[in-house]
Amino acid sequence: MLISMNWIGDFVDLSGLDLPALIQRFTLSTAEVEEVMEMGQNLRDVVAGKILSVENHPDSKKLHLLKVDGGGQIYDVVCGAPNVREGLIVPFVKEGGMVAGQEIACAKIAGYESHGMCCSEHELGISADHSGLMELPEGTPIGKDITEIYAIKDTVFEVDNKSLTNRPDLWGHYGIAREFAALTGRELRPLETVALEAFDGLDPIAIQIEDPELCLRYTGLKVRNITKKVSPVNMRIRLFYCGSRAINLLADLTNYLMLEMGQPMHAFDCAKVDKIEVKRFCEPFAFTTLDSVERSIDENTLMICSGGKPVAVAGIMGGLDSEIEDGTDSLLLESANFDAPSVRRSSTRLGLRTDASMRYEKTLDPEMTVPAIGRFLKLLLDIDPQAQVISRLTDVYVKRYPKVELTFDKAYVDRYTGIAISHERILDTLRSLGFGAQCQGDTFTVEAPSWRATKDVTIKADIIEEITRIYGYDNFQISTTVSPLYPQKKSPQNKADNFVKDILVQSYGLHEVHSYIWEDAKTCRELGLAPVENVKLLNAQTPDHETLRRSMGPTLLGCVLANRAFDAGFGVFEIGRVCEGLDQDGLCRERKKLGLALFSRVKAEKELYFQLLGILKDLGQRIKRAGLAFANGEALYDWQHPRNTAFISCGGEELGWLCAVKPSVARKIGKKAAVVCAQLDMDAFAALAPQDLSYREPSRFPGIDIDLSLLVPDGMRYADMEPAWTGAGPELAGVSLIDSFTQNGRKSLTLRFAFSSQAKTLSKEEVQPVVDGIVEKLAAAGAALRA
Repeated sequence: MLISMNWIGDFVDLSGLDLPALIQRFTLSTAEVEEVMEMGQNLRDVVAGKILSVENHPDSKKLHLLKVDGGGQIYDVVCGAPNVREGLIVPFVKEGGMVAGQEIACAKIAGYESHGMCCSEHELGISADHSGLMELPEGTPIGKDITEIYAIKDTVFEVDNKSLTNRPDLWGHYGIAREFAALTGRELRPLETVALEAFDGLDPIAIQIEDPELCLRYTGLKVRNITKKVSPVNMRIRLFYCGSRAINLLADLTNYLMLEMGQPMHAFDCAKVDKIEVKRFCEPFAFTTLDSVERSIDENTLMICSGGKPVAVAGIMGGLDSEIEDGTDSLLLESANFDAPSVRRSSTRLGLRTDASMRYEKTLDPEMTVPAIGRFLKLLLDIDPQAQVISRLTDVYVKRYPKVELTFDKAYVDRYTGIAISHERILDTLRSLGFGAQCQGDTFTVEAPSWRATKDVTIKADIIEEITRIYGYDNFQISTTVSPLYPQKKSPQNKADNFVKDILVQSYGLHEVHSYIWEDAKTCRELGLAPVENVKLLNAQTPDHETLRRSMGPTLLGCVLANRAFDAGFGVFEIGRVCEGLDQDGLCRERKKLGLALFSRVKAEKELYFQLLGILKDLGQRIKRAGLAFANGEALYDWQHPRNTAFISCGGEELGWLCAVKPSVARKIGKKAAVVCAQLDMDAFAALAPQDLSYREPSRFPGIDIDLSLLVPDGMRYADMEPAWTGAGPELAGVSLIDSFTQNGRKSLTLRFAFSSQAKTLSKEEVQPVVDGIVEKLAAAGAALRA
């Protein structure tokens, strides 16, 4: 938001103050200032000049040869403006002067010397209008500096809007002027308004609020016989400096009031709108707003209507059919207050965020609606004294915010601030900010003003903040706090998460990613993934992000798709949340999951699959000292491989799944790509009781390895063969899978049995009986030695 110090100066005497230093103090006490700009400083020797004569250029249809009186000297000027004419008074830059940061020297244009330049408003930097020369009023003193005629020189600073989110009173110049008054200890001048009681004898406006939950207050006034159409130059300059373009007098006045007081207003053409209904409609319909865009209005959007016909979206934008036009000479002025969350939701649904909606979203003070109309009428009558009020002020006040009154003692202030601030300093500070503050002994009673009581000041600590920020945080003596610090004990879930991340990054070189809990429908379409029905967000920023994800798979596959060109092979993982539908209370059933995905253009899918299986087994061994079991099963999602999908369990409890990606999806990622992924339920994994730590002392004597190549039937798993060597004797130190392949339709496994003794070196003859017994048990289970 852009703030003009000239405008602030209307309400606070800034004379003799260092403005940059004052703005810096505002940053330290109130809100963050992003940039300070000095406006009009790049003008030099720009005066009011009178065009004495105009001749057509002999060789150009557009150029004219002028004689311009610059105040005691006549200048020859070449000008191409369409509105140039004899007797016109315009801003004129003398030869050697400066405009727009550029020095104006004698220049030959189309064969004729030009010793100066006549300017448009755009060239002066006071508006975007470059359609012709700026026309100064009759009687403007010739030769007078333009910066003495109009308030062109100004200091403008930009406030970061995010730092004003909790301060609806600061969304206008008057609220910020109150801050400067408190910071400087100077008086805040009251707003000049018209006494609206003078019109109580006139007829009221028919105003009906049918939705009192969403419209807190609606105030209106009718005015006719408006003869002026263009705003004063100084008003247009202020609007332009603060980021708003001039349109016409009535539209400019509503924008001016919004920037001055923070209260959005709307002027309806009284010939089109003569009464008001505030309501919602039962069925959606199309409505064209002032920006000429047709928008779909649903049953949740509050509308302003006249005779049942919608004329504006409440708190956001007016309708095209009721706009103020050049011929408008009467108006119905709206000054209202709407429910902040409702405006925010409607603005999001419509994709239409305006200066008005941004202010209403901050929970504006409903007490501002009447003073804003009084101020509007004062400015209008100053510009156009012939204007006439034709209705009484009609005010429908539905909901009032409760008063906020807080009581605390001096010891409370001293304890919070750590410094001794006098009673008088506390009272002066609070009163300068508009608080009603009284003191009896050491007890303070403070009533928050209406513009701070909508949501900002609610507890005693808020009052302490007001005192200390005006006192100046930089005036506090820096001291070290003496307090014990205790380490935070990590939960089992947190320990498991961190341990998993360390292993995946340090041992396997995987990359951690972070994503959102919703699925990206656009990415899913690129991968050819069918949408999965799940809980949807009501106020999603885009339809592609409205469905919460059920698994981590599509998210990680989308990450692989986006990064496939960076390396021939990589792995990514994330510990994130998924939503598994709704529970019996209608709440999202969220679960924390570990998702992993491996990608390679050089490794086969089988190799990648067993690599991921090994990673998961290692996590189980190193974190819980437990062996994870894997069993083939049917795919849960259509993007999983129909055969190469397995479920992970431990001790009979299912923990997740491991799968290769269906070939059609893998081809979307890359023609030669192999992609596998897995998901582990981290809540269930963390809840597993760690197994006792056991170890076997290495033997000092050499061991012996025996390899058995077995033909196994379809459906037999490694776990089905384990009973064959369980209890085979202390000399059996371990069993590992060496090879696996399929030939002539039969599957073959090679197992390595490692034998060792703590007492001696074993021979093959000593372990052969044990091996024979294992072979017999395997044969009985259906696994025979391969010839």
